[in-house]
Parts: sequence; structure tokens; C-alpha cells
Amino acid sequence: MESPTKAGATHEERLRIVDDVVAAHGTAAGALIPILQDVQARVGYLPSEVLERIGERTRVPAAQVLGVASFYSQFRLEPVGKRVIKVCHGTACHVQGATGVTDALCDELHVRDGGTTEDGEFTVSSVACLGCCSLAPCMMIDENTFGRLTPDAARKIVRKYGR
Repeated sequence: MESPTKAGATHEERLRIVDDVVAAHGTAAGALIPILQDVQARVGYLPSEVLERIGERTRVPAAQVLGVASFYSQFRLEPVGKRVIKVCHGTACHVQGATGVTDALCDELHVRDGGTTEDGEFTVSSVACLGCCSLAPCMMIDENTFGRLTPDAARKIVRKYGR
């Protein structure tokens, strides 16, 4: 798989990616979600011009393409940072203090929940569940999981990543 973001991709390159992905998947019913997944993997997110082009190439109304992309949490309509921090807010994590962990990370990185730092390095995102209930509260940075967190521990971990 290519890198998660192609920050330097031009408008024309993004449209060419859509054309290539649609050609590979075809336009049959059921192709829209795989197309969105593949385009996002190559572009990094789904900007409006990409959604419009997908609609044109698949003959799916643009409003429907946006509806699918905005319904599923796997799709991003905004660019994300080089490192994505997911803080679990499932029941076990919530009860054990996930809100404090998220608040500490947002404070440390000067960003809102769901936002990306100005330098494009980090995106902080609350998620429904990471499946690590025995480690509550927990977070993931990219593919690395950290558990039994306190707000201070979360701050220290982020600092090790370059903050």
C-alpha cells in the first residue's frame, strides 16, 4: 500500500487516481465503497473534487457519493496528520478516564478532538472502540497501542513521538 497521505498530489493527479481506481473496480453496483477505500488509500482523504469525479465516473449522483463517504467513519473528508492518534471512548475506556486522556492530548498538541495540528504531524480522534478493554483507557498512535493511560502518561508518549 502507498503511504497514507499524498500531500503533494495535484488536482490533476487526484483526478487521475480516481480514473485509475474506477477503471480497476468498474461501475457495477457495490463498487462504490471499494472505490472510496482505494482512492482514500492513495490520496489520503476524500476531497470534494475527488467525490465529484467518482460520481461522474460511476454515474452515481454526487450527493449519494458524499452520503456514503460521510456515513462511514472509515472515510475522511479532511486531510489527516502523518500520525493518527485514536483514543478509545468505548465503555471501559470512558469509565476509566478516556475523556481526560483526550483532553490532555488536545491540550498538548493545541488541537481540537478530530483535528490536525498546524504542522500536519498529528491528528487526534476519539473512536468508539479499539478492542483493548483490558488496557482501558487506551490509545493507538499509528499501529502502536498504549494502555492503562493517565492524562500525563499520554502527554509523555506524544512527546516521545516528537512533541
